[in-house]
Amino acid sequence: MKLYILFSFLHLSVKFGPLCSGNPSNSKRGCDTNYGCGHYGASRGDRSHEGLDIACADGATVLAPFDVKLNGKAAPYINQPQKEPINDGITLSGEGLCFKLFYVKPDRYSGTTLKKGQKIGTLLPMQKVYPGITSHIHVQMCDKSDPTKYF
Repeated sequence: MKLYILFSFLHLSVKFGPLCSGNPSNSKRGCDTNYGCGHYGASRGDRSHEGLDIACADGATVLAPFDVKLNGKAAPYINQPQKEPINDGITLSGEGLCFKLFYVKPDRYSGTTLKKGQKIGTLLPMQKVYPGITSHIHVQMCDKSDPTKYF
């Protein structure tokens, strides 16, 4: 029991460093008239948003928020090829967390670790698929829990 409480406390003290060049404070995406809001749990019609959106410009460098291990590809739109220009992402782990970053073209998908601040990849061109949206990195925990507490 004591070990679990200690792990939970350490887990809550984790904070993401900057994810995107040009957004050192990890500003969150607000609401867009045509595309909804970027907070966890926001309505997506018949479902809820399962991540948190961090503002990032198309083509910006995506950075490791802390020391991370690259664990493989993650695709946000498995059965929707029409979204192909932004249908890429990566699964990472570090600081006791497992999480996915969507709309990112990683330089590599697995087999290495990166130090905090090193380049993971590049934000894909969201404007080609969703003109007028606030371009962003979608951060989703592997267990689909709310990532907001880590920002």
